[in-house]
Amino acid sequence: MLEQATARGDAAYELLDLADFALPHLDEPMPPSMGRYEFEHTKKWSDTIDDFDGFVFVTPEYNRAPSGVLKNALDYLYAEWNDKAAGIVSYGAAASGLRAAEALRLILGELQIADVRQSVGLSLIHDFENFTTFTPGPQHAQHLGVQLDQLVAWSTALRGVRSTKAALAAA
Repeated sequence: MLEQATARGDAAYELLDLADFALPHLDEPMPPSMGRYEFEHTKKWSDTIDDFDGFVFVTPEYNRAPSGVLKNALDYLYAEWNDKAAGIVSYGAAASGLRAAEALRLILGELQIADVRQSVGLSLIHDFENFTTFTPGPQHAQHLGVQLDQLVAWSTALRGVRSTKAALAAA
């Protein structure tokens, strides 16, 4: 998916692996909405997320929900997520992770992240050989292309929203 996104040339795409940030269960003493972070792991996460205009969240479906690791990472921050766009790629067994994607949309809404309409749902049965080797069907490239079109448009538009809010706050 990163290869397809990068080949487009319409935006800079980067892979963030949550394992690289080693975020423990949310441990900040103050609510994230206050933006007063005590721990270095939170400050590093905040600086990283603040630099992006949009995201494609990739999540498995566990018990009809996104992964706990993703939920924890989202919970760490608030303002850094606001007025940005997101696409969702989910994977799972029977429903291709779509229930996790729908649950994730509710969380993104609370964080003021605008999720685009097009999702990509991958089946562990049909899109992974032996449940491990990624062998996606050809339709997913088209779905991802539409999602990225929407994501670039929304991310670009929301950059203006963030700039306007910053100017108003500074006035």
